[in-house]
Amino acid sequence: MTESKNTAVITVLGKDRVGIIAGISGLLAEYNININDISQTIMDDVFTMIMMVDLKDVSIENSDITDRLHKFGDDNGLSVTIQHTDLFNAMHRI
Repeated sequence: MTESKNTAVITVLGKDRVGIIAGISGLLAEYNININDISQTIMDDVFTMIMMVDLKDVSIENSDITDRLHKFGDDNGLSVTIQHTDLFNAMHRI
């Protein structure tokens, strides 16, 4: 199992269209970010996806990953966020 210090959670939300998963996964592959797990669904016309990714072998700075994901989201009418797993877990702890 990947250590939490090397993992992050990516969320994607927006109007469904062809190519969302391909676009995000292609972007991640460019920077050697591995997808450990993925869950996606479409509710009415709304696309939602959560990915657990491995940052162990990432080839760019974390801030650059965030910027590139936000740009992808902006260019495609999507909300795309990335959070370190520890932060995500702390924010969603009951």
